Amino acid sequence: MDEKKHYDDGDIQVLEGLEAVRKRPGMYIGTTSEKGLHHLVWEIVDNAIDEALAGYCDDIEVIIGKGNTITVKDDGRGMPTGINAKTGLSTVETIFTVLHAGGKFGGGGYKVSGGLHGVGASVVNALSSWLEVTIYREGKIYYQKFQNGGKPADELKEIGKCEENRTGTTVTFKADPEIFTETTIYNYDTLAKRLQELAFLNKGIRILLRDEREEEKKEEFLYNGGIIEYVKMLNKNKTPIHAEVIYFEGTEDGIELEVAMQYNDSYNANVYSFTNNINTYEGGTHEDGVKRALTRIINNYARTNKILKDNDEALTGEDVREGLTMIISCKHPNPQFEGQTKTKLGNAEVRKIADDVFSEGFERFLMENPNEAKIIIDKATTAARARLAAKKARELTRRKTALDSINTLGKLADCTSKDASISEIFIVEGDSAGGSAKSARIPKTQAILPLRGKILNVEKARLDRALSNEEIRTMITAFGTGIGDEFDLEKLRYHKIVIMTDADVDGSHIRILLLTLFYRFFRPIVEQGYVYAAQPPLYKVVYGKNIKYVLTDEELAEYRASLPPNAKPIVNRFKGLGEMDAIDLRETTMHNEHRVLKRITVEDAMEADKVFTDLMGEDVLPRKEFIEKNAVFVENLDI
Repeated sequence: MDEKKHYDDGDIQVLEGLEAVRKRPGMYIGTTSEKGLHHLVWEIVDNAIDEALAGYCDDIEVIIGKGNTITVKDDGRGMPTGINAKTGLSTVETIFTVLHAGGKFGGGGYKVSGGLHGVGASVVNALSSWLEVTIYREGKIYYQKFQNGGKPADELKEIGKCEENRTGTTVTFKADPEIFTETTIYNYDTLAKRLQELAFLNKGIRILLRDEREEEKKEEFLYNGGIIEYVKMLNKNKTPIHAEVIYFEGTEDGIELEVAMQYNDSYNANVYSFTNNINTYEGGTHEDGVKRALTRIINNYARTNKILKDNDEALTGEDVREGLTMIISCKHPNPQFEGQTKTKLGNAEVRKIADDVFSEGFERFLMENPNEAKIIIDKATTAARARLAAKKARELTRRKTALDSINTLGKLADCTSKDASISEIFIVEGDSAGGSAKSARIPKTQAILPLRGKILNVEKARLDRALSNEEIRTMITAFGTGIGDEFDLEKLRYHKIVIMTDADVDGSHIRILLLTLFYRFFRPIVEQGYVYAAQPPLYKVVYGKNIKYVLTDEELAEYRASLPPNAKPIVNRFKGLGEMDAIDLRETTMHNEHRVLKRITVEDAMEADKVFTDLMGEDVLPRKEFIEKNAVFVENLDI
């Protein structure tokens, strides 16, 4: 019998019990918020993906039921149904009631396993009101139900016959509202995005998502091109500078590596890496190896072909990655994760393997495709010239007197505190609003920086051009972090950067321009949660001695409805921040007691990149489509 085919009761290894899961669910799924709720789905889907990685599953179906139940069907081998020697229970009951019991910890069950923790089915069972499993194997149908937080309702039973060649596992569960007190409602888009990602990362696997709540909808994800099609999707609204997506794959010491890449005419690099289908947001040794090889090979090619002269400075990693969209996917039998969020691959041996696989493929590509090679090298050398120009421009933001200069010119009214953790900077549009804000602020902790006009759209500009913009230079100097490869988050002078613009189209445009700047050139300040958008009121309502500020027309209508029938309040609409006096601005938007600040987050870097490309890029059609789709949500739009 083929060793990989061998999968029976003896492959299920038992490590420890399940007692603590309901008591401390956060230890096992991170959180019991909406994110944790969806994590339950990923644990069961990962089991199906493991069957696919082992070569025994082609179809996976995920169904959201009417009562927000989840069903995951696969056509894998079906869970083993005999008695497990270590527990004396059926293997199915062992898998669903014993923590760390599964085919991923030894034996011949799986060569490579997805999922980060391997706690899987037992944790989902423990955190569900009820769970049912149906198994098709060896011409028989088996069924078992669990309830009340993972307790077996009965033993595993054979309930019927099926075709001899039918195999697979179906799991249906209902998340326990006593655990998930925030919500038990699944978000279709969240499920669709991750399932599509899994289909990209595992070519040839068909994943169907069906939503049976209210009006049924469904999507099918099947990508025979795998990560090649992933790169094409990410570059959909960009302009590639060479026609084909470049692709390499290789295996060394049981470790598989795939790389797909394509350059576009933008100035931003988007490199995304995965290990066993986990998005390694913080990178790791697989990403390091590929990046190292990319820089070395492009420099070698450029010098060999006399594009770079002997006395020319070498191209940097930043140069060779400009405009690059790349997916790196590693499949490892024993991945070691590290980093702040445990999403950084730490296996040292992978760095050399990634370098070897990428080097062999990319060197061959450049030799066999001289026209494409020239386009790629030209892009990198142009980026290098721009980098050197940016280096000179950066000197303007580093002078010892720079901060004093912007204070003296009246641009920045700085706070007196030197403690970044309590210091805030409000970026406001225009001198009028700036004047009101300076009068309204708390001088110890609040700095005010007025902008004069709209800043440069950096989605369409390199760093060197951005640094020629006076308003951008002023912000860089005020923040204190530097920019580009000199950026240092530790030097940030304010832990609240508040964008305070008018509640109109111009204000929204300025806010988007600033967010684009922060996302492209200061991304860590967004990722760390230091960027906010102020929510100034739209109306001031005076009724007798009562003063109420309201943010929206709907809130105004609700307040009016709450007043006596003949009441005639005085309603003042603020056309802009400049029209608000210092008292109004202080009470509503700047002081902690009553203000509303919206923290800007980047939950998903790929989605954020797509939004900024659509909104601020050259192509008009994606921007039009985005506006048409989201116009109804415009008051609550988060980037």
